Amino acid sequence: MSPRLDYYSASPKAMKAMIALEALTSSLSIEAPLLHLIKIRASQLNGCAFCTDMHSVEARRAGETDRRLYAIAVWRDSGFFNLRERAALAWTDAVTLLAESHVPDDVYEQARTKFNEGELVDLTMAVSTISSWNRLAVSFRQVPSD
Repeated sequence: MSPRLDYYSASPKAMKAMIALEALTSSLSIEAPLLHLIKIRASQLNGCAFCTDMHSVEARRAGETDRRLYAIAVWRDSGFFNLRERAALAWTDAVTLLAESHVPDDVYEQARTKFNEGELVDLTMAVSTISSWNRLAVSFRQVPSD
């Protein structure tokens, strides 16, 4: 698969805004290890090989274990994630698959037991931001590199 275009050079203003949003999202209330899980999971659901690879590498560098990284795709059937992480992953799934899920009440209630209102907004912003990156990377065929 060959890249279609370089979206950074095609629209520098748009990319400057995306980079600013990413920086903001990374500075909000969600802890970095959980942000890595969210970014990987949303990227898996959105079929973004580039972002899945990049965020897995970043998570590993930050100390995440291979075993947990491998289990993100099957997090519901894995005992490797604590209750807060499981609530975040369920929220990530529902928000990423919005047209299918409409974010069910039970997923919201589960998230509310582990996140305060501000954190829940921040979590949603993190999911939304990585989904935007995924849409750029998938649409323009950005591929992982060595």
